[in-house]
Amino acid sequence: MGAVFWDVIPYVTLAVVIVGSWWRYRYDKFGWTTRSSQLYESRLLRIGSPMFHFGILVVIIGHVIGLVIPESWTRALGLSEYAYHLQAVILGSIAGIATLVGIVLLVYRRRTTGPVFMATTRNDKLMYAVLVAAIVAGLCATALGSGLVGEPYNYRESVSVWFRSIWVLDPRGDLMAGAPIYYQVHVLIGLALFCLWPFTRLVHAFSAPFAYLFRPYIVYRTRDAARPTELVGSRPHRRGW
Repeated sequence: MGAVFWDVIPYVTLAVVIVGSWWRYRYDKFGWTTRSSQLYESRLLRIGSPMFHFGILVVIIGHVIGLVIPESWTRALGLSEYAYHLQAVILGSIAGIATLVGIVLLVYRRRTTGPVFMATTRNDKLMYAVLVAAIVAGLCATALGSGLVGEPYNYRESVSVWFRSIWVLDPRGDLMAGAPIYYQVHVLIGLALFCLWPFTRLVHAFSAPFAYLFRPYIVYRTRDAARPTELVGSRPHRRGW
């Protein structure tokens, strides 16, 4: 693909994410949720959800380190390129496989549990397909780019530089255009996932319960079983969290 495409497509994706998130919050505030289905089935959820969430957290941290931190910084800290890629392959593979297994379990649960499947929107079904494709493409890029299969490729000299250039408004699409096809496919699927993000249950990741830190206490009062005629709230309550 041409350099101009890689210069433009990131900003198109950012526009979709920003405008789509604003639209979703403005017109579907009550839908800004994961639509929890734990009441319908919890056995597979207890296994698949932690695997997916902890795995994807490590994957995200790995992407941030690989894309945001320049290669010269890690070398200055005494971490050789070989050591960096070795730990990236080991941790990335473990986290990627855990994420893949977790999402497969969650998709299987959602497909085989009737009430959960009925609560799944078309957008979410498409999102799950793209998410699985992104994880698989990432594992393939890790295997191919690290040299486990074929010749190794240092993405930190091209893909990472392209990624950072986007945020300083000086895109280097030529670097991404010269990257191997498996990195291009992985990035394209990732951009497609971000475009879907505001319109699916993934939007809950943009929420943080900051209000809980400042909300007033919730006081629960019950009648004393030994003195049922006592008025509720007549006895003093100890102050507590």
